[in-house]
Amino acid sequence: MTEVSEILMSVLSTIRVPRPGDRVHKDECAFSFSSPESEGGLYVCMNSFLGFGSKYVERHYAKTGQRAYLHITRTRKTQKEDENNSGSGDPPKKKPTRLAIGIEGGFDVEQEQYEEEVKVVLFPDRQEVTSEDLASMPDVVRERVSLSMAGLQAADSVSHTLQVQQWDGEVRQESKHAADLKQLDNGVKIPPSGWKCEVCDLQENLWMNLTDGKIFCGRRYFDGSGGNNHALLYYQQSGYPLAVKLGTITPDGADVYSYDEDDMVLDPKLPEHLSHFGIDMMTMEKTERTMTELEIAVNQRVGEWEVIQESGTTLRPLWGPGLTGMKNLGNSCYLNSVMQVLFTIPDFQTKYVSNIEKIFNEAPSDPTQDFKTQVAKLGYGLLSGEYSKPAPDPGDDPSTSTEPRGDQVGIAPRMFKALVGRGHPEFSTNRQQDAQEFLLHFINMVERNCRSGMNPSEAFRFLVEEKIVCQQSQKAKYTQRVDYMVQLPVPMDQATNMEELQEAERCREEAESSGAPPPAAPRAQIPFAVCLAALSEPETLTDFWSSAVQAKTTATKITRFASFPDHLVIQIKKFTFGLDWVPKKLDVSIDVPDTLDLSSLRAMGQQPGEELLPEVAPPPLMTPDVEVKAPVLDDSTVSQLCEMGFPLEACRKAVYYTGNTGIDAAMNWVMGHMEDPDFSAPLVYPGSSSAPGTTPTESLPEEHLATIISMGFSRDQATRALRATNNVLERAVDWIFSHLDDLESMDVSEGGRSEGGSEASREPPPGPRVRDGPGKYELFAFISHMGTSTMCGHYVCHIKKDQQWVIFNDQKVCASEKPPKDLGYLYFYRRVVE
Repeated sequence: MTEVSEILMSVLSTIRVPRPGDRVHKDECAFSFSSPESEGGLYVCMNSFLGFGSKYVERHYAKTGQRAYLHITRTRKTQKEDENNSGSGDPPKKKPTRLAIGIEGGFDVEQEQYEEEVKVVLFPDRQEVTSEDLASMPDVVRERVSLSMAGLQAADSVSHTLQVQQWDGEVRQESKHAADLKQLDNGVKIPPSGWKCEVCDLQENLWMNLTDGKIFCGRRYFDGSGGNNHALLYYQQSGYPLAVKLGTITPDGADVYSYDEDDMVLDPKLPEHLSHFGIDMMTMEKTERTMTELEIAVNQRVGEWEVIQESGTTLRPLWGPGLTGMKNLGNSCYLNSVMQVLFTIPDFQTKYVSNIEKIFNEAPSDPTQDFKTQVAKLGYGLLSGEYSKPAPDPGDDPSTSTEPRGDQVGIAPRMFKALVGRGHPEFSTNRQQDAQEFLLHFINMVERNCRSGMNPSEAFRFLVEEKIVCQQSQKAKYTQRVDYMVQLPVPMDQATNMEELQEAERCREEAESSGAPPPAAPRAQIPFAVCLAALSEPETLTDFWSSAVQAKTTATKITRFASFPDHLVIQIKKFTFGLDWVPKKLDVSIDVPDTLDLSSLRAMGQQPGEELLPEVAPPPLMTPDVEVKAPVLDDSTVSQLCEMGFPLEACRKAVYYTGNTGIDAAMNWVMGHMEDPDFSAPLVYPGSSSAPGTTPTESLPEEHLATIISMGFSRDQATRALRATNNVLERAVDWIFSHLDDLESMDVSEGGRSEGGSEASREPPPGPRVRDGPGKYELFAFISHMGTSTMCGHYVCHIKKDQQWVIFNDQKVCASEKPPKDLGYLYFYRRVVE
């Protein structure tokens, strides 16, 4: 051991003991999905605490010269069969009683047990040092190495810290109103039974307001069941925030909802608040299902879930390249589905997987924080087939040959999820998310990280032409904008089974009035052609400011494709808001076609003899002049938005930037701009204080500049657009496409910077790098959602591979027997090359 002792002594200064705050990657390789359970184990650098599989540890040694690594290997223990279950196979699973994952009573997550072995390995000769070997070494070596080993073993790994292994949907926060809730001394006493809604006489799903004791029915669910929203409407009138669900009160607690906080909450003073109205918690019994029980029932219901997951048939598991499952990290199915689809697209394969060696060789010192490295790692993991192997059954003896299960070993995208979600208020959490929002978020990250060279998001990018015709002057205005997705509306009033739906609604109302349980609601059948027609039909703008007549008038807006992308994404707008602004999901079946021809929606541009509206902007809303010339804002729309709790200035912006076109358009603007840093800042007309050519009062956001530059514009052009729109990215993109003629004199190069006098100055007029071709497409993938809203439920995706539909349901990858194409949420088409 003398030679090893000398080596350890020589590298002792590079061996560190982990301190609080150090990032320890001891569960996953930085370049692959190797782990301590993988063949060869995991090597953790004892200086940087980065983990490497056996395939990549030599690369790290050669690049850094670091010689000491803690080698961790884990072997799965064989679980003995339960003594009480003498039969073969798995014991029956308990029915979930808690809205949670991985904890007692929740949805089952198998927890495997491992035996762990650790030792120090010295490179390049891979000399091994065990804890026993350290006993005979000099004190200074033994102490430092032992402390480092112990510290690494005791430290929480980054994956454990960032990715909670459990998810509990029942964890609720204490309401801010509970401690000081004011209760009216109105003499109201609530009997122990016989309750009914004070408005509609409904006798179930009843909520008692904890301020005055009034009882109203709860919200109506997306399928028509539930209540009639009278408790919500009463809150909007009274402002009394807390209500308790009658029938859920027991000595252990009850369901309490805060309308102000829009969530289920804890009320630590609930016994006191109930006693005010004569209710003794200790004598109450549960007579209604809690909201948690209702949610669990929804998450298990037969119908949408069964059909989308093809649960009624025995599916044939698939293995091999491009058929790799992904572990659900706790509501990460939205991410899994999106990334499975993206890496079937050649642009993403070429950018990240074909160049993986170059990307890894150029990776920074901490590759876990490098976007290109982690995307390439994920892409290779999905496409290589290395991890597409049957998952071992925890109850099986590894030495026993059994039939493979549907679950795969698969990959757990912990580093990737942590990186792409970092700093984001939603994607950094373990809550369920909207797959459409994540897709756009990831495309935005690709844009920011592909400032030069190949940009795979160009596969989706296309130009939209909007033509607005003033009905008074018949003059037109053309603008273009970039988009990555087509959002199709769902005209519920054009369902082909309208009579069936109306009859079901009549039966529901009868059941409601008689107190009987409502019957199952049928699913609306909507033709795809109707959705497409709703997208392309002219839209009427009732308060359009016309530069031709210098006044507000009526106009029509027609939207068309100015270019057709290589790959077209279509979102079915299933998620909407009810009249009370409660989110709901439309339960619809749409006959989405396998082939699609959008040629008739090609934009034609200005027509011969057609006059354009003068390029005169409406008067500024705020100017330094004595005389303020401001277009009139619709005060009623502003007031409606303010009543919903949005800041006044944000409401004024919403009405202004949607051209006084009504509450729906303004509300959509608000929902799309709530994350803007200047959301509630005073409304200033673009140009009055930040006109092109003037010096901005604040610096330009570098990330906004990078996004616009990635579209093919120069830095000067991006700067001009942002200054003209107060640094709001979405408006800057719209501005730049509506001022292409003004920008033609500005030079643009491949790198996005002005290079006057170079060959770049002789390039075609600037604009976004968009691909164009025939508008004929074929369906190759779709993502489906199960559940009542984007904030809960589950996502799976179906992808067509070699003329065979394949279902990717987290770790399960199987041949699809009946792909539910009519129930999808996001559809992916590729151009048909004739």
